[in-house]
Amino acid sequence: MIPELGEYALIISLCLSVLLGTIPLVGASTGNGLWCGYARPLSVALFSFVLFSFLCLGWSFLQNDFSVAYVANNSNSALPWYYRLSAVWGGHEGSLLLWLLILAGWTVAVALKSRNLPDDILARVLAVMGLIATGFILFVLFTSSPFERLLPRIPEDGADLNPLLQDFGLIVHPPMLYMGYVGFSVAFAFAIAALLSGQLDAAWARWSRPWTSVAWAFLTLGIALGSWWAYYELGWGGWWFWDPVENASLMPWLIGTALVHSLAVTEKRGVFKSWTVLLAIFAFSLSLLGTFLVRSGVLTSVHAFASDPDRGFFILALLAVTIGGSLLLYAFKASEVKSESSFGLFSRESFLLINNVLLTVICAMVLLGTLYPLLIDALNLGKLSVGPPYFNALFIPLSLLLALSLGVGTLMRWKQTEGGSLAAQIWLPGLFATVLAGICIVMLPSLPGFYTSIALLMAWWIVFTGCRDLLNRVRHKSNPLAAALSQPRAYYGMMLAHGGVAVLIVGAALVSTYSEQSDLRMEPGDRKSFADYEFVFDGIQHVEGPNFTSDKGVIRVLYKGEPYTELHPEKRLYTARGNVMTEAAIDPGLFRDLYVALGEPLGGDAWAVRVQYKPFVRWLWLGGLLMTAGGILAAMDLRYRRQAQRELARSESMG
Repeated sequence: MIPELGEYALIISLCLSVLLGTIPLVGASTGNGLWCGYARPLSVALFSFVLFSFLCLGWSFLQNDFSVAYVANNSNSALPWYYRLSAVWGGHEGSLLLWLLILAGWTVAVALKSRNLPDDILARVLAVMGLIATGFILFVLFTSSPFERLLPRIPEDGADLNPLLQDFGLIVHPPMLYMGYVGFSVAFAFAIAALLSGQLDAAWARWSRPWTSVAWAFLTLGIALGSWWAYYELGWGGWWFWDPVENASLMPWLIGTALVHSLAVTEKRGVFKSWTVLLAIFAFSLSLLGTFLVRSGVLTSVHAFASDPDRGFFILALLAVTIGGSLLLYAFKASEVKSESSFGLFSRESFLLINNVLLTVICAMVLLGTLYPLLIDALNLGKLSVGPPYFNALFIPLSLLLALSLGVGTLMRWKQTEGGSLAAQIWLPGLFATVLAGICIVMLPSLPGFYTSIALLMAWWIVFTGCRDLLNRVRHKSNPLAAALSQPRAYYGMMLAHGGVAVLIVGAALVSTYSEQSDLRMEPGDRKSFADYEFVFDGIQHVEGPNFTSDKGVIRVLYKGEPYTELHPEKRLYTARGNVMTEAAIDPGLFRDLYVALGEPLGGDAWAVRVQYKPFVRWLWLGGLLMTAGGILAAMDLRYRRQAQRELARSESMG
């Protein structure tokens, strides 16, 4: 009965989404305030029914209702309850229902938190999100329903959740990633609403900017969590593999980063309006493209869901309608947009434009490397593999050039910066960055390569240009400390995010250059020295888990002859599916990780053991957390709310 209620709730949600996508839109077009007013209650109702449907699926998992095909394929009675709960989004159908729930959540959040928006603008924004929801509810109902029954033959037990996904990372990674993916639908909806209304002024950028910052922050956190999960769960010790599904999340992040910066320019200076709208369209379109890649069956990846290609055609059609329709509207309306001001070559606007161009070029490079092999394969022109050599050869120099532009742009003034003034601003941060980078290089265990040296220089460059900009803001004030504390939250959010970029650059450069690895053959009592540590293999213990059996290694680690820690890498056999999984043992640290993975038995009591030394690897995810915090802090800036209130009051007085 519960699964049927979930299905009925989805059908009602479809009706509500159709109403949300039409009635407020017609009301805004005809000036009917009553019809515009239906947008908020319809958004609340849509979220309520989608939430009810999601809870029905969750209840089916918790109750081990194996008459539901999706539950039977992705759960097992021996699966711990918390993994049964996360298994709700562990497969294709449930992950789409989560996608839909988050879309409905963003919709109701905009409805309830945008009371300062003019009614016609809010009606258009919510209507666009209702139309998006309609497409995805149709997709779920007709191709991917998670409530289909296995009747009359109900299996006694389930097939179990994919062992790769039986991890804390699955509980937090997909929801955060989807919050970012779907969050860009808000920026997309604001852009389409602005095009429909013809109000492509700075106001729409101001309304959209905090929502875009939150979506970008969630996507940043989701990507960081995905990297962290792959690092410790897959047993390879890598943190980014240029996997096509990883690229699918990186591309909207790159365009979203460009969008965040472009919105700032449009809001403050009234320029880049058409470009900002285009970025909003592309950011959400790339999110949909990522959905297509993961669920169409065209990819083979540890992250991808194996699905019927017919589902891929449905998503492809949805993608074509969304991108084609929005670009057609843009083509008709963009010519009417004119900039409200101009700027010189040496200005903050110019360098933010360079920033945008570089991010777009990097995204295009990733898009080409991801899709071109698929296109060649689809046309039966052979098999082509595009791997890390291609991506690294282009991504690294472009990213370092982006870091250089970021630092210079921070010190630029709006509209125009005199050449002499710019030189005076740049030389001291450049000197400090060069000196500190040189000291770091000297302190490293061996001379780094060219790109690593430049990466360290760029990291310090970002830090010192940010410090110089803060100094410029407070040095002529009577109370510098009070002036620093009075800076807006958006400013400190920017500083925090830029600092996160610097931390990430250091982590990526050093872990790529100075990682060490050794594959060992070890028997009980063997001692191996590696990277200033000594590893003592004490043998294997057999462990019975809730739904697996495990051979757990016992490895003592000595540092300078003294006991340091004990690591327990595992080789697990999941009994339901017969999958063998490697569980690495990690001793984490701020400046290095010790990473040990258990390989295959080699006869007798000997085992293959892989030991890795990962310097500064934690800085990768620390940088991601700092960027996430920066995005959230920027979105919390109270100026957005106050300015929206003033604009609403002005529009009401004019009306």
